[in-house]
Amino acid sequence: MLNYPITFEPILKEKIWGGDKLKRLFNKNSSLENIGESWEISGVKESISIVANGELKGQSLTNLLETFKEKLVGLTSYKQFGNEFPLLIKFIDAKTALSVQLHPNDQLAQQRHNSFGKTEMWYVLQADQGANLNIGFKYTISKEDYIKHLNNKTLTEILHFEPVQKGDSVFINTGKVHAIGAGVVLAEIQQTSDITYRIYDWDRVDIHGHARELHTDMALDAIDFEKKNDYKLPYDKTLNQSNSLAKCSYFTTNFLPINGEVKKNYNTIDSFIIFMCVSGRANIFADQAEQAIETGQTILIPAIINEVIIKSIGCELLEIYIE
Repeated sequence: MLNYPITFEPILKEKIWGGDKLKRLFNKNSSLENIGESWEISGVKESISIVANGELKGQSLTNLLETFKEKLVGLTSYKQFGNEFPLLIKFIDAKTALSVQLHPNDQLAQQRHNSFGKTEMWYVLQADQGANLNIGFKYTISKEDYIKHLNNKTLTEILHFEPVQKGDSVFINTGKVHAIGAGVVLAEIQQTSDITYRIYDWDRVDIHGHARELHTDMALDAIDFEKKNDYKLPYDKTLNQSNSLAKCSYFTTNFLPINGEVKKNYNTIDSFIIFMCVSGRANIFADQAEQAIETGQTILIPAIINEVIIKSIGCELLEIYIE
């Protein structure tokens, strides 16, 4: 039953900063107006992904893990995470800027929230002219100076803003302050965690006049105040092969552009494989089963499948797994 590429129903999240690009560009059908996120593969409680295709249609990701265990995710992942899926996969549309925020590391998240931390990466699919990302500070700053800027409402004066365009990719370590700027659509690969410390929200309020909660005190022990240029992810774009994009203990992501037919052998990788289509369209074959994928869609290849064939006249995929 696991011998085919699995798709899931997108879980769409309405956000104060969301827009219509996920519906308009990626055909994410919904009556919601301001869709900020499409959770493509999620094991987060209250937002568990449901299979959309094949024999397993209608089953939850949790059910798959309980039933198939290491056959779904790989022996190493199952030993470490059990029936919790280790990654959260999203597409994000920021019509306006997200809050300035950061995420705790594993130790702090476990201590405070009984949760994993949140290391993540972004790949930009579309960016309006002049769009940017906030990533870290302009310079190394002391906790005392940070608090002073926070209290004086001058935090943006010390934040670093990075102009971005399609194809740019960045890595966000835990503790690094960050925000997706207005006009950016991106793919996000992250640890399974929904723990966010919001430190500034541009003084905006919802339709009822309420501001969103800030986590000023909790963030103080989690922030990395040091200026670091460790976020940019340069990568090759060699056709028909996996080009290394990001690699950490939580996930590996490769950039995989396809034109023609490519056979991928995963015999030596003890992990599921995720394909996120960031441009074009492809057909993915596994054990004689076929599944189409196009821009803004995601597919999970169970760990038990060792060989995949990808056919396309032009597409770009993110290839994600755990080493």
